[in-house]
Amino acid sequence: MKIRSLQNLSANTIQLVVNQFFGAVVFYILSLGLDKSSFGQINLALAVLLSVFNILSFGIDQLVVKKVAQGEDVPHVIRLYIGHVLLTGFIFYGLLLLGYIVFKTSPAYNLILWIGAGKLFIFFSMPFKQVCSGLEKFKLLARMSVVSNCIRAFVLLALMLFHSLTIYSIIITFVSGDALELGYTLYLFYSNTGYRTKTTFDRSGYQTLLKESMPQLGVVLITSALARFDWLFIGFMVSDIKLAEYSFAYKVFEISTLPMLAIAPLLIPRFTRYFNSADPGSVNLKFLIRAELIIAAFTVLILNLSWEPVVNTLTHGKYGSVNVVTVFILSLCIPMLYVNNFLWTIFFAKGRLKLILHAFIIMLAVNVGTNVILIPLYGNAGAALAYLAACFAQTIFFLVKNEVSELKGVFVTMLVCTACAIASGFLIRLIPINYMLQIALSILIYIVLLFAGMQLKRNDRYELKSFFHI
Repeated sequence: MKIRSLQNLSANTIQLVVNQFFGAVVFYILSLGLDKSSFGQINLALAVLLSVFNILSFGIDQLVVKKVAQGEDVPHVIRLYIGHVLLTGFIFYGLLLLGYIVFKTSPAYNLILWIGAGKLFIFFSMPFKQVCSGLEKFKLLARMSVVSNCIRAFVLLALMLFHSLTIYSIIITFVSGDALELGYTLYLFYSNTGYRTKTTFDRSGYQTLLKESMPQLGVVLITSALARFDWLFIGFMVSDIKLAEYSFAYKVFEISTLPMLAIAPLLIPRFTRYFNSADPGSVNLKFLIRAELIIAAFTVLILNLSWEPVVNTLTHGKYGSVNVVTVFILSLCIPMLYVNNFLWTIFFAKGRLKLILHAFIIMLAVNVGTNVILIPLYGNAGAALAYLAACFAQTIFFLVKNEVSELKGVFVTMLVCTACAIASGFLIRLIPINYMLQIALSILIYIVLLFAGMQLKRNDRYELKSFFHI
C-alpha cells in the first residue's frame, strides 16, 4: 500500500504545477502586453508587498505547521494565528491608507495601495492553509491555493485578446482574484476539516506564540530582505526597464525550482516526526538529498539549453538574449538552494532556530554587500552574481554546522551533479544541431556522466520504492 507521502507529493505537485503554470501565464501576459517600464513598476510594487507581508507573518506560519504536526490543539493554534494576521494586516493597511495622503500623486504608491488590498486577502487566508499543511491535507491545500492565479490568468488573457489590458484592469483583476481565493479558502476549510474557531482573543496565548516565534522572526526579516533586495535595488537605483528584464529572468528561475517547492512542504512534518522518534531508519537522508541534487542539476542543464531559443520566440526577442548570462548565473544557485532547503528543514525540525537565524544573517550580509558593489558594475548580471555568492555562503555555513553523519558528503555530491550538468551542456553545444535534439542528447550524456560519477546507481529504484511504500 502506498504511504501517505506519495499522495501528499502528488497533491502538492499538482497544486504547484497549476499555480506555477497560471502564474507564468499571468507573468507572460503582463510582460508581453505592457511596455518594460510599466512591467517593471508592477514588479516593484509586488516586490515591496511580498516582502512586507512575509515580514508580517513573524515566522508564525512555519511554526504553526510544526505545532499542528506535533499534535497540538488545532482550534487553539489557528485562533491565535487568525488573531495575528488580522491585527498586523489591518495595522499595515491602515498605515498605507494614511500614507496615501502624502503620496496620492505617486503612480507607484497607487499601485502598492491597490495591489496591497489583494495581498491582504491572501495574508488573511494563510492560517487556514498552514494548518492544512501541518495536518498533511495537501489535496485540500491544493484546492485552496489555485483560485487566484487561475482567475487572473483567464481574465488577463481575455483582456489581452480584446485589447483592454491596462494598469487599471490589471489591478482590478489582481484584487478580485485574491478576494475570491480568501472566500473559497474559508469555505473549504470549514466544510472539510470539521474544526471551528472561537472569536475570543487569547492574549496570553498570543504572547507565548510571539515569544516562541522570535528566533524565526529574525529569519523572516532577513529572508524578506533577501527575496527581493535585488529587485528593489535595481528598481530604485537603476531603472524600471532593467528591473523588468531582471524580474523576468528571476521569475523563470523561481519557476524552475518547482520540484524543490513540491517536496519542501512534505519535509517539515516528516522530518519533525523523524528527529523526534526512535525510528532513525524511516528515511534514507543520503539517498533523498542525492535524488534532489540530481533533479536540481538536471534543471540547470535544461534551463540553459532552452532559454534563448524558447524565450526569444515567446517574447519576440524582448527578454531572451538580453538575459542569457543572468540566467546562467542564477541557475548555478539551484543545487545550493536544494541543499540549503534540505538542511534548513532538518535544523528547523530539531528546533535549532538560532542557528538558522545565523545562517540567514550571513546570507543577507553577503547578498547586500555584493549587490551594492556588483550591480553598479555589472547590472543585472551583478545582481545574479551577488545572489550566487550569498547562496554559496549559506551552503558552507549549513554544511559546517551539520551534525547528521549521512549528509557529510553532500557538498561533493552537489559539485559532481552540477559538473555533470555543465559538462553535458558544454559538450552538446559543440554539435551544430537543432536545440530540441541538443536537449535530448544532453540528457543522455548527463545520465551517463551521473553513472560514471557514482551519483546514479542501479539499486536506486529500490530506494525510491522503499521511500514511497510501506
